[in-house]
Amino acid sequence: MLIRKPHRWQLPEREVTAKADFLNRRQIMASAGALGLAGLAGCSAAEEATAQASHTGRPLSGALPFRPTEYNVADESTPYEAVTGYNNFYEFGTDKSDPARYASAMTTDPWSIEIEGHAARTGTFALEDVVDFSALEERIYRLRCVEAWSMVIPWIGVPLADVLRQFEPTSDARYVQFITYQDAGEMRGTRTRVLDWPYREGLRMDEAMNELAFVAVGLYGEVLPNQNGAPIRIVVPWKYGYKSAKSIVKIRFVSDEPDTSWKRSAPREYGFYSNVNPNRAHPRWSQASERVIGAGPFARRDTEMFNGYSAEVAGLYAGMDLIENH
Repeated sequence: MLIRKPHRWQLPEREVTAKADFLNRRQIMASAGALGLAGLAGCSAAEEATAQASHTGRPLSGALPFRPTEYNVADESTPYEAVTGYNNFYEFGTDKSDPARYASAMTTDPWSIEIEGHAARTGTFALEDVVDFSALEERIYRLRCVEAWSMVIPWIGVPLADVLRQFEPTSDARYVQFITYQDAGEMRGTRTRVLDWPYREGLRMDEAMNELAFVAVGLYGEVLPNQNGAPIRIVVPWKYGYKSAKSIVKIRFVSDEPDTSWKRSAPREYGFYSNVNPNRAHPRWSQASERVIGAGPFARRDTEMFNGYSAEVAGLYAGMDLIENH
C-alpha cells in the first residue's frame, strides 16, 4: 500500500481561504468529479451558452471544470479583486491598474500556439489541442514579484510537463523558450520601448519538467482573465513572477540558453534563473521580506528561499552559486 506523505507546505483543502462563494462551487465541482460540463458546476445559462458556443472542451468565460489537488499553502488566498486588479503586464501599460483597464482589447479566441525546435512534433496547434480541458486541476501557489510583493493564487490548469511531453522534445532540447502574443493595436503598451517586444522567457528543461511547473488557463475556478495572461500562461512558483510568461503564442525547444526579455533589458538586475532568493538583493531593493497584497497596507512576511518550495526544487541547483547565477 502506497502512502504519500504530504509536503510541509500542503494543508487540507478546508483550511484555505478563497474568493467569496468559491468554496461552495469547489465542493460542487469536486463532488461531480470534475467530469461534468460547466452546467453541472452550477454556472448560469449564459455561461453554459458561452461554453457550448466555444471550441470543444474550452469554455470562453465563466466556470471551469477542475479537480482539487493537494498543492496548497498555509497562507490565505489573495482576494480575487487584488489578483485581477493589481498586475504587471507591461504589454498593456506599466501601472498596476493598466492591465485590468486595457486588457479587454486583446482577442483570445481563436488562439493557437506555434511549436518550434528540437521536437518530433512541431507546427501550429489550436489551444484546445495543447491543453486537455477535461483534465484541469487546481493548485494554490505563492506568487512572489521581484518588486518585493507577494500573492497566493488558486490557479486552474495542467502540469507543464504534460503539455511539453506531447510534442516529444529530443535530447537536444536542453531549454524551452516561451514567447508572448504581441499586437500593437490591442496591446497599447507595446507601442512604447519599455522592452524589446515580443516578451520572451525561458526555463531549463529539467525546471520545466519539475512537478511544480504549471500551465494555467484559469484562476479562482474561472477562465483566466485577460489581465492575468489569458488564455494560457505558465506558473513557476519558486521563481520571481516575471518568469511566468503570459498569453503564450510560441514554444521553442532549443539547445542553448534562450533570450529572455528582462535579462536582455537589464542583465545586472535580472538573470536567467531568477529564483526567489532572500540572500541576493536586487540592485534597487532588498529581497529579504515582501509586502503581502490584500492583507493590509503594513502586512509583510519574510521571504523564503525558492519562495518556500526548497524541498521540491533545491536539487535542480545543486552546486550552483545562486548569487552569481541569479
